[in-house]
Amino acid sequence: MAQGIGHANRARAGRRPAPQPANITVAVLTDSMKDHQRSGLSERPFVVFGETFARRVAVSLAVVALAACAPKSAVMPGPVAGAPVEVAADEDDDDGFPESQAPIVANLPSQDLTPELLYEFLVAEIGAQRGYGSAAVREYVELARRTRDPRVARRATDLARRAGDPALAAQAARIWADTDPTSIEAAGQYAAFLAIGGRADEALPYLQRLLSQPGANVEQRIAQVGQLLAQTPDRQATLRVMQKLAADYPKEARARLEVARAAYNAGNDDLALAEAREALKLRPDWELAALTEAQILQRRSNAEATVALAGFLERHPKSAEARLQYARFLVLDRKYPEARAQFQKLLTDFPDNTDVVFAVAVLSIQLEDWTLAETNLKRLLNLPFRDRNTVYMYLGQVAEEQKHNAEALGWYEKVTQGDQFLPAQIRRANVVAKQGDVASGRKMIADARARLEETNSATNQARVQLILAEAQLLRDANQTNEAFDFVGKALDRLPNHPDLLYDYAMLAERLDRVDVLEASLRTVMQVKPDNAHAYNALGYTLADRNQRLPEAKQLIEKALAIDPDNAMIVDSMGWVLYRMGDLEGALKYLQRAYQLSRRDPEIAAHLGEVLWTLGRRDEAEAVWSEALAKTPSNETVLKTVQRLKP
Repeated sequence: MAQGIGHANRARAGRRPAPQPANITVAVLTDSMKDHQRSGLSERPFVVFGETFARRVAVSLAVVALAACAPKSAVMPGPVAGAPVEVAADEDDDDGFPESQAPIVANLPSQDLTPELLYEFLVAEIGAQRGYGSAAVREYVELARRTRDPRVARRATDLARRAGDPALAAQAARIWADTDPTSIEAAGQYAAFLAIGGRADEALPYLQRLLSQPGANVEQRIAQVGQLLAQTPDRQATLRVMQKLAADYPKEARARLEVARAAYNAGNDDLALAEAREALKLRPDWELAALTEAQILQRRSNAEATVALAGFLERHPKSAEARLQYARFLVLDRKYPEARAQFQKLLTDFPDNTDVVFAVAVLSIQLEDWTLAETNLKRLLNLPFRDRNTVYMYLGQVAEEQKHNAEALGWYEKVTQGDQFLPAQIRRANVVAKQGDVASGRKMIADARARLEETNSATNQARVQLILAEAQLLRDANQTNEAFDFVGKALDRLPNHPDLLYDYAMLAERLDRVDVLEASLRTVMQVKPDNAHAYNALGYTLADRNQRLPEAKQLIEKALAIDPDNAMIVDSMGWVLYRMGDLEGALKYLQRAYQLSRRDPEIAAHLGEVLWTLGRRDEAEAVWSEALAKTPSNETVLKTVQRLKP
């Protein structure tokens, strides 16, 4: 569901890597010396006999250390030409492609194991064992570059990934892929680095290698390639590469479907629709292809998407996911009796399918059919549904919506751990605060914060989540100044955190501090350039105040480029066009936003105003009436109607 401008996506806060020593050789030698001191040996031989002897001692210590604690994935380069050497799989490898089952045997370089080479390898390996991260990685990548040994390159790639150094990992992966052209894993990893780095076109030959390997499951590989390319920021490049890959497999339905998805993401709906339908021709019973076709159609017409899925269900009535999506479309079209009929059919056909029961419960919540939602959520508690905490959360929300506050609190209190713990505590605090006891609500949040800190499970993400929740309690209690000061103090502790800055900006807008709003949002744009909400919020604020309209439009256009299907951003574009006098253009965007948002009342206020200005007053009044029937006290709609119909 599209989020409003006040709900920015929460980014997971990462940990900073430990500082690395400047010179890995010195660090390894120093650690080795300390080991001797602990075992009764003096430091003196290193001083008396100088570096040559030191190197020999370090190598001896390194050999002992590696024999004792080297991981299974360690690569020990012996005389690298000759007998094949199999490299053990790394337990942490997770690049999306299956590891090569064959040992590395092809094109091994003819490389003498000189004392210098062995010494440098062991220093790098000991550095990796002792946590010297990037320094050890640099040594390993240099060894891979010099030896052109795929085993060394694989180890370098693994270490670079573990150290969180994508640049060095990409360098090592390229050496690995180029020196072992039979390795699926090497080709997959290097292609992934290229794709994520925005170099999808360069990844093409490596992806072709993945797909053309004898014995490969082409359908599975194409699906994996599609997932990989979806991470490429350049959507047009993704489409180009996917089309080139699919050209070699014209009768493979998965290839056609991945082209459809790439085309959809690139904004080429005509091509996307043609490819999805071609996939369906190749596999007429393929539910995923039918769902993809419906998703593409929905962007231009929910009715067309509904018709397409209805046709598929006539041919394949047991398709559970297609029927669920069909029910969702009916809900969007406000065809509630028809949607409920689909729910009933699903429950009849799949009475003990927990996914179906859960989906029906969630859709019932969207329909505000609290009885049906509660019935199915409680059914899940008697079925083998593993995520009981999520069920408790939904039951709490259903009770809360019905003003059964004591019951809601009881459900929330059942959530004692896991991902739902913090949301449950925040909901508890909200229930109590809405009853007028803001102080107790804040204490609940403080208790949740203390528990996280005591159990060492607090992250910056969790801390920020609790800060924003507490600020929301104050905002809902009309204590805007207190909320503004509270978030400001939090920014002193976590400066430039994008979520805190965004909330600070929204509070500043309430206080008519547009200067603070703009400064905060500009900082968010610097810290997180892909944050569509920041561009949208500033653009909408300027448009709503009828200020700097060309600049406002540019900001909203940038937000749309990042998140083209966000209803609130689409609404902002409609609103700025209205302010600029483009009524027909505004109407087009606002109608789409209204559809995307499932008739959000604030978007209804904007849509009604444009219809009113165009002279379509009956339509405007119908939109406003519908919005007020759903939310009778919505301030935006009420003020709009009062202003235009005094």
